Amino acid sequence: MYAIIDIETTGGKYNEEGITEIAIYRYDGHKVVDQFISLVNPEREIQPFVVNLTGINSHMLRNAPKFYEVAKRIVEITEDTILVAHNADFDYRILKTEFSRLGFAFKRKTICTVELSQQLIPDMESYSLGKLTRALGIPVSDRHRANGDALATVKLFKMLLNKDSDKTIIKQAIRIEKKSTLAPNLKDIIEELPSDTGVYYIHDANGNIIYIGKSNNIRKRITQHFTNKNSKSKKIQVQVAAVTYEKTGSELVALLKESEEIKTNKPLLNRALKRNNFTQGLYSFTDENGYINLRITHIKKGQKPITTFTNRKSGVSFMNRMVESYELCNKLCGLEKSETSCFDYEIEQCHGACVLNESPESYNKRAQAVIENNSYDNKDMILIDRGRDIDEKSVILIVDGVFKGIGFFDLNHQINNRDILESLITPMDNNRDTQHIIQSYMRKNKRLKIVDLGN
Repeated sequence: MYAIIDIETTGGKYNEEGITEIAIYRYDGHKVVDQFISLVNPEREIQPFVVNLTGINSHMLRNAPKFYEVAKRIVEITEDTILVAHNADFDYRILKTEFSRLGFAFKRKTICTVELSQQLIPDMESYSLGKLTRALGIPVSDRHRANGDALATVKLFKMLLNKDSDKTIIKQAIRIEKKSTLAPNLKDIIEELPSDTGVYYIHDANGNIIYIGKSNNIRKRITQHFTNKNSKSKKIQVQVAAVTYEKTGSELVALLKESEEIKTNKPLLNRALKRNNFTQGLYSFTDENGYINLRITHIKKGQKPITTFTNRKSGVSFMNRMVESYELCNKLCGLEKSETSCFDYEIEQCHGACVLNESPESYNKRAQAVIENNSYDNKDMILIDRGRDIDEKSVILIVDGVFKGIGFFDLNHQINNRDILESLITPMDNNRDTQHIIQSYMRKNKRLKIVDLGN
């Protein structure tokens, strides 16, 4: 649990400042569950430059509550949380100073979104909240007011959580929360989980991730882990202290995150993903008559397939669909062996490339379309799929045929601007697993939106 905070102050000498406005959002990693926003009478003069910056003046604060009147609410909303702020040292110091004036020792763990952004989004021109959110396409209202800046920090932190492939933030939160709670009841854990698509992380009492999985229904899958009798499930049931999750909306994003994060975190109870969980590939060659031939065959070392399949059966099934959809020849697609024509030619359902009755130029246009539509080699494009909620979409970026990573957006200008688009993306490795996942998903999900970025 996190308390995302922003404070406006009077300015002045170090440790003599007073709070003029405070906004706190209690955030569970997915949604805001509580909030507190208030002007505060600092009982001291506001520096003129601060008045010009924030627009907050002494007249506005005359009837505002004094800090001691809101202190109890601040303690309650931040209890058992990690304080998150943009330049957290400042906000935390101001809070501790105000509480010390009341004789109360205020202690919380903190996360600074400036430092986190520098780690997870390197090479940005500036890490000030205004310039960073602008560069990331995050809308900000009421800049230099506590509520506007706190809301912007919530959106920034949500993005940073998604970019944290090592799960350092979540593991720290689990360690802190488990110190103050009793051993978990498995039923209680299940009740906190959504029935949504995403990736889930099973933690032990030290916050370490012991298992990572993906599901179209997270709650149902965890219930299975907690009730099954197989060896892996029994180990999970004994070691689990908490389950965290990331909703993705898109099954493709969930598959890619699961693949990447198992490799990154190497959880104890995950069997390593098989690097070759696909055995068959689609290849092409041009025969002596100038016709493009397509073949489903075992993956060839040193030769890159057009697309890949988990087994020969799925590859042959795909090839049959291509023959029907693109009016190709069974013989030239390796589905029939014949010294003469294919069977479909005899029943007038093949144009006759197998007996040279159709020109190579005419046939090859259709064969080439199969290749083009099932490969993203040398292409710059984005794949747009469901997001985590109704107003959001997920995006997968491919540059020059290389998978770059995933992200989320809720405003079209965030993907229309190439710089903003690339800053939204959580970088991921391009490897044979990701290529297989993407190509397989593209084949099976025709509703997936594909946008050509051009050159």
